[in-house]
Amino acid sequence: MSFRIDPRSPLTGEVRRILADEIGKAIGHLETAREKPEQGLHKCRKRLKSVRALLRLVRSGDEPFCQTENECYKQVSALLAGPREATALIEAVDRLAAEHSAGSGLDPVRERLVLRQHELHAGPGLDAAINAAIAACREGLERIDRLALPDQPEHAADILADGARATLRRAKKALDKAQSRGEDEDFHDLRKAAKTHSMHLSLLGRLWPTPIKARRKAVDKLGEELGELHDVFVMRALLDAEGEPLGPADDTKLLRKLLKRSEKSLTKACLADAADLFGESPKRSAKKLARKARDDLAGPQEEASAA
Repeated sequence: MSFRIDPRSPLTGEVRRILADEIGKAIGHLETAREKPEQGLHKCRKRLKSVRALLRLVRSGDEPFCQTENECYKQVSALLAGPREATALIEAVDRLAAEHSAGSGLDPVRERLVLRQHELHAGPGLDAAINAAIAACREGLERIDRLALPDQPEHAADILADGARATLRRAKKALDKAQSRGEDEDFHDLRKAAKTHSMHLSLLGRLWPTPIKARRKAVDKLGEELGELHDVFVMRALLDAEGEPLGPADDTKLLRKLLKRSEKSLTKACLADAADLFGESPKRSAKKLARKARDDLAGPQEEASAA
């Protein structure tokens, strides 16, 4: 089913429908993860991010429900973070090797990352995490009917605009910090806000003021860049960790060099692209959305009255 709010239907029903669909798919991916953890975990976490983005979008309409459920799926995602990150780091090393024509220079590091991945995927901890995640998601499915949002067009429009504005505000704040401080956590916060905004664009595809297609493409590009930068930060932290988890200095010398080069270029690109996307006032963007949403949401009701 569509990951998009239909303005012809009441908001409560639409949000319940999308939540049920996304959580159901997350459970399916968790079952797949028992045999194929590399694929299943990644797809499940993407669905959980979609669920949390939707809850953030409509939070002002039913704050107790949305806050509680968001925290629930945050914890579920955290259960799966380690095993998924192990795979992401292997992908990051492969990307670095391809981009910089590193040949076999990163093979010793990659071998250690593969071993680390196997240990995380083969142990009993992963199966326990999957079982706990499935149980939590099934309980969440049973709670969906508790959600109650205002369905009047004007109120519904304000709720959607409030949620979109809150995420734009988070992105602007993270961007300002990344520009002034440049800490790892600032770029991580910017990445989370960009990902949430991308999902809001999907959810509001029929309501967001045009042009939306170009913005969605730019946001997804920024998300990919910030994801690659996040992998660089994680890898760098592992290099500096006690016990040399990625190997002795001789084996990691090239990796350090490539990470430094990649971090510099990605930081520059991320800041430039984020400034283009989130430089406008969040308040102004949300007002545009609210105006269009009111018109679009009121349309079906006016047509029904005329009939």
